[in-house]
Amino acid sequence: MDKDIIKGVKKNVFILGLVSFFTDISSEMLYPIIPIFLTAVLHAPMSVVGLIEGIAESTASFLKVVSGWLSDKSGKRKPFVIYGYSLSTIAKPLLAFAATWHFVLAARFLDRFGKGIRSSARDALIADSTETQYRGKAFGFHRALDSVGAVIGPLIALVLMYYFEISKWDTDASYRMIFLIAFIPALISVLLLLFFVTEKAGERKDGLKFRLSDFSRDFKIFLLISVVFAIGNSSNAFLILRTKDIFENFGGVPLIITSTFGSIGIIAVVILTYVVYNITYSLLSMPAGMLSDRIGRRNVMIGGFLIFSIVYLGFAIANAGYMVWVLFAIYGFYIAMTDGVSKAYAVDLVPADKRGTAIGLYYTATGLMALISSIIAGLLWDLAGAGAPFLFGSATALVAAVMLVVLMPKRNHIYPQDHIHSS
Repeated sequence: MDKDIIKGVKKNVFILGLVSFFTDISSEMLYPIIPIFLTAVLHAPMSVVGLIEGIAESTASFLKVVSGWLSDKSGKRKPFVIYGYSLSTIAKPLLAFAATWHFVLAARFLDRFGKGIRSSARDALIADSTETQYRGKAFGFHRALDSVGAVIGPLIALVLMYYFEISKWDTDASYRMIFLIAFIPALISVLLLLFFVTEKAGERKDGLKFRLSDFSRDFKIFLLISVVFAIGNSSNAFLILRTKDIFENFGGVPLIITSTFGSIGIIAVVILTYVVYNITYSLLSMPAGMLSDRIGRRNVMIGGFLIFSIVYLGFAIANAGYMVWVLFAIYGFYIAMTDGVSKAYAVDLVPADKRGTAIGLYYTATGLMALISSIIAGLLWDLAGAGAPFLFGSATALVAAVMLVVLMPKRNHIYPQDHIHSS
């Protein structure tokens, strides 16, 4: 067994954190500008933005349960992780050639296809490589490095946009060059995986069947609650476009940004508010995971759901630019308190030989709702106004928080056979 790089964080977890760090630099260079590229350059309506994000995320989520189950069955995690990250890396530069929104859909589909292959196996590998008492910390550490990349990525995109602006580049060409540059950090993540992540293959389980009935009542209830929450948790693309909408209609773009970035001032402020969210997410992910080790996953997730409800209500009624900065900062608390913690919670509720399948089921149950929630959000925006999707999301998050309080046990459940079987 590898020695700790940080107490409770093994080499595999550390390297997988770096892999996510570089991948998120690449992905988050693109994420805040893709919806703007779609609407401003390719002139796609909001309903199409919702359709693209919904299909992309649902594709990933459906594959996560399949890949998770196959990684349990084969006793191997690393091949799924490598193939998944490689596909996502290839997808990044393809966006540069998009002439219509259909091509963006194809590129996003390939990117999320890769995510679907890798995510469950990667998270199971993190769990396999970590002692039970440090599980929340390990997942929190991984999410922290992931979100540091999510801070750096948009800032790189902003610097590139600024450079292209002062160099008098065409706006369309600027977006496309950023899509190409995003390939570089994605490639680094694949090389780290190939050469530095190790795995001691587990026993192949040819007789392993996929049956939901094999999972505990608590795990099934946890899935149900996660679905209720997810149906109102539409793509962050809507938060980005709502931010753009607020600044355009109510003002509040700081003078220093308009004077520095000129005609792309609105885009710059949208990217910077998104960076604020990723900063709080990054700083709080590991502490939130450690807190869940101490006071229980349920309790931390209840707080996260309530914060989400408040933030979405805020986006629904916001009528000043300064409110966006505050809301995005608080939004980082929600994701820190639920993202890594929810995966640790799913692992807690199943035996060791079903970890990949359990994480995949969680991803699939919530991700299939991404298609529904994003389509709902796009339709609500077009039919009832920009605030409607956020009122809906606020309500579903509140219902999910109440369900956690009423239906789930207060403390973490740890299976007695929990142990580490990968180096």
